[in-house]
Amino acid sequence: MNGFGAAFFLFDTGTQPAGGSSEHMVAIFLIEIVLMLVVGRLLGEGMQRIGQPAVMGQLIAGVILGPSIFGNFFPGLYHTVFPDVPAQKKMIDAVSQLGILMLLLLTGMETDLKLVNKMRKMAFFTSTAGIVVPFICGYILGEYLPDAMIPDPERRLVTSLFLATALSISSVKIVAMVITEVGFLRRNIGQIILASAILDDTIGWIIIAIIGGLAAGGKVELKGAGIAFIGTILFLAFSFTIGRRIVAFAIRWSNDNLIMEMPVITVILAIMIAMSLLTDLIGVHTVLGAFVVGILVGQSPILTKHIEEQLRGLIVALFAPIFFAVAGREIDLTVMNSLYQVELAVAFILIASIGKVGGAFLGGTLSGLGRRASTALAVGMNARGSTEVIVATIGLSLGVLNRDLFTLIVVMAIATTLMTPPLLRWALQRIPPTGDEKERLDREEAEAKQFVPNIERILIAADDSDNGKLASHLAGLFAGSQKLLSTVLEYVPPDVDEKPAEVVKTAVEAAALVTVQDDAGSEVPDVIVGDTRARGLVESAIAELPKGYDMVFLGIDNALIDTSPDSSDAGDDGSSVAKLLSEFKGVTAISISRGRGSHKSLSAAPRILLPITGTDYSRRAAEIAIAIAKATGGTLTALHVAPPSSEVDVLRRPGELIDSGRNIVREVAEIGKRADVKVRKLVKVSNVPETVIIREIAKSRHDLVIVGVKSRGNERTVTFGRRISVLLDRSTCPMLVVNS
Repeated sequence: MNGFGAAFFLFDTGTQPAGGSSEHMVAIFLIEIVLMLVVGRLLGEGMQRIGQPAVMGQLIAGVILGPSIFGNFFPGLYHTVFPDVPAQKKMIDAVSQLGILMLLLLTGMETDLKLVNKMRKMAFFTSTAGIVVPFICGYILGEYLPDAMIPDPERRLVTSLFLATALSISSVKIVAMVITEVGFLRRNIGQIILASAILDDTIGWIIIAIIGGLAAGGKVELKGAGIAFIGTILFLAFSFTIGRRIVAFAIRWSNDNLIMEMPVITVILAIMIAMSLLTDLIGVHTVLGAFVVGILVGQSPILTKHIEEQLRGLIVALFAPIFFAVAGREIDLTVMNSLYQVELAVAFILIASIGKVGGAFLGGTLSGLGRRASTALAVGMNARGSTEVIVATIGLSLGVLNRDLFTLIVVMAIATTLMTPPLLRWALQRIPPTGDEKERLDREEAEAKQFVPNIERILIAADDSDNGKLASHLAGLFAGSQKLLSTVLEYVPPDVDEKPAEVVKTAVEAAALVTVQDDAGSEVPDVIVGDTRARGLVESAIAELPKGYDMVFLGIDNALIDTSPDSSDAGDDGSSVAKLLSEFKGVTAISISRGRGSHKSLSAAPRILLPITGTDYSRRAAEIAIAIAKATGGTLTALHVAPPSSEVDVLRRPGELIDSGRNIVREVAEIGKRADVKVRKLVKVSNVPETVIIREIAKSRHDLVIVGVKSRGNERTVTFGRRISVLLDRSTCPMLVVNS
């Protein structure tokens, strides 16, 4: 009989062997997983339908599957599915512990550290007052509990400190999930709540380290507490300086060099575990390491959205339900078999809520928040959950809490978390976004629909021609303004020993120029230098594309003059621009150096002309033009040429296309306004648009023309239409042809 057969046989008999074979243990383990997943996800679905966070359903699933309900009504079956065998328990506990780390990793990735940093003053006051007040309340509660509720009355001090800690700290995981599920993670108040919870969690684990030393040795271990505190400070300092670069490099290197499936996820998980072990080594809980790694991954310049999507499915579908179900199974509601126990549970909930809400409200008021914002902040900080469960578990294992106190703490955690979403929604609805916050939210909503704000990585392929220098300069300006990771491929003739650095130098200088102009003091974006000696420029670019690029800047001699397969662009031995445009599904910006000026003349407030239509590819060109104008402090003219009414379908009303053109240039001006770029709006009427564009170039002496196109052809030939051909032939200033 195999493991599954043995398991189902035990269901029928209601008995279990004392030990059990390894196959039997694996079968039981899988049955436990399935039960927790199915029940947890279904109850999570039900909770979401009534406006509660899904994690509460998963926690309640653990209560149902625990000794309170399943074990009470079906004891034989319960002990079969959840045998009291240490080795069996460790199997499911291992998955649960990994689930904690994965949850914190995802929470960290969703944390906007820049926004949290802006709220640091408010977060400090809120977190400090939100810990001190409930800590005092919890300590007093512990001191007045009857001796029968204390495991060891002689060590009441330690029990009181554990109670105080459990009642004072918030759970980053629960707080973040509640804020996310009610749709306020991007609100200022949501970020203040999250920042305060982060401080709560960090301070809480340091307190636990001190109390743990007291519980183990009977006295406060100042040495151990000091090591934990100093170690935490050094760990955070290392993580957000050198560690940030290490994580970004590891993600980029594994993505670019490893050919296995999902190598980046493996690298991130390995770093997460390593950092968790490091925090454990310095005496702080492993969750801090996982959370910090999540923040660093979220700050990585590439693949963040892709990584988050891959991780989220695994965490939401497997690890979160298991973790919360395991935590819920620790709750034994049978201990609340008297009115006194119920009253005590209500007292725990009231003391925890009043202390936390009162302290957080006081902190919000002291930090300068208004009454309504302080109320929402205080309500949000009252969400507890898994952190209290972990604290209570530690207290239980150290013998300073008994099963009764453990259950009361977890019941308090569930109750405070369940009441938070509806109260938080009510509080937040009374705080509509205004001023800078409303402007930021509107900008973020608009940027979510745009192309440029979602670019993470660009490829620059250029030779040493005027086209190449123009491409590298424009790409450097663009990368500098958007703080993008860039890879530069510079053509090196096969017979040249030393690799020239002109293209790389031009790109870096342009990016550095933007950084100097940017008052945020950001660093120059990372630049990776590629070698084209083996394949040639275009072939090297094509080989580089699968590594995850959103945009390519291309600058080669004779670009777009001859795109037949017989041309030889920059020594590519017959490779053509047409092949690259055919293979790359993203946006390609092709630089064409024409007429007066050079790439150097584009550094100081150039006049940029943007011929614009209502197409999506023209809109992408507009976004790129605005980014370059912002980088250089230049001016932008959005020109739309509408056909005369005599050539319009008779079904259209007079002036309809003129109005449409005005709307098109107005949309460009709105995008420019959000980027602090002034856009001159210009609408002309002509049946020969290219002639109007050429006249405008000469009239206003523009320094650069950026135009959006959509190529037609295949990997052997490509065309952009008559209009672009005329512009390429007659333009008296450089051009950037943006193909998408």
